Amino acid sequence: MDPEDILSTSLESLYGYTPITYSIAGSIFTHTTKSSSTTEPQTVIVRTPETHHANWSLHASSIWVSSLFLVDHLQYLGLDQHSKPVHVLELGAGAGIPSLVIAKTFSYVFVTASDYPDERLIQTLSNNVERNNVTRCRVVAYEWGSDVSVLGTSGDGTGGFDVIVAADTIWNSDLHIPFIETLQMTLKKTTAARIHLVAGLHTGRYTLQAFLDAVEEAGFEFESIVEREVAGHSARSWSVARAEDEDEHERRRWILWISLKWRVGPHIEGAYSITSESSINQS
Repeated sequence: MDPEDILSTSLESLYGYTPITYSIAGSIFTHTTKSSSTTEPQTVIVRTPETHHANWSLHASSIWVSSLFLVDHLQYLGLDQHSKPVHVLELGAGAGIPSLVIAKTFSYVFVTASDYPDERLIQTLSNNVERNNVTRCRVVAYEWGSDVSVLGTSGDGTGGFDVIVAADTIWNSDLHIPFIETLQMTLKKTTAARIHLVAGLHTGRYTLQAFLDAVEEAGFEFESIVEREVAGHSARSWSVARAEDEDEHERRRWILWISLKWRVGPHIEGAYSITSESSINQS
């Protein structure tokens, strides 16, 4: 472990301090996932990317807690409920931990790991795929909102991906629109297709609420939107009102797990008439 990892671990153990990121640019990071009733533990070893100095604002050189939470709770993705093979797209992959773990865990899943077309970032991501000997994961350089043809399509020729995942990609409100446009262009137009976004609360609840408002206007509806405790098992419904009396320490204790699907209409395969407003499942 590098000194920053040791410090983060010590603060968490001694003072209940919950970090939002681990590691530093160019360092090696190892993570072993937690076992569940349906998945075995997986260990991945990655190097964190060092981007070009002009792209430092991407914050791609850190391992976000949200990405670790995602791979430790793969059961929430419900990948076994999709027709096989399952094609998964990760947006903002960074070091690629979710993509690597998903590809290693599920033999019927093919993953496309994508991130901003920074040469250093993409090279590191590609090296991480090779380092972990993951064969069902490919790396693509992609800028949100641009032509999605570089990402390819699902294997059945219908276009789009069965599942999209992303960890801590909605903290910057300036990027909400191109990110949502990408979701619109890349999610397969079927009732079974899903988006899973895991987000920390470190930039505040109002930024996340702005995204929720925008994505709902873009043709999606919430299958679930749940706050989950990072280091525990508690879950609660999302509430932007908590921003009024929530300090930084409390915000760090929680992540937001958003599951989206298409709002059913004529453009969706297997569509049926909508008779009610979009619902939010808090279970």
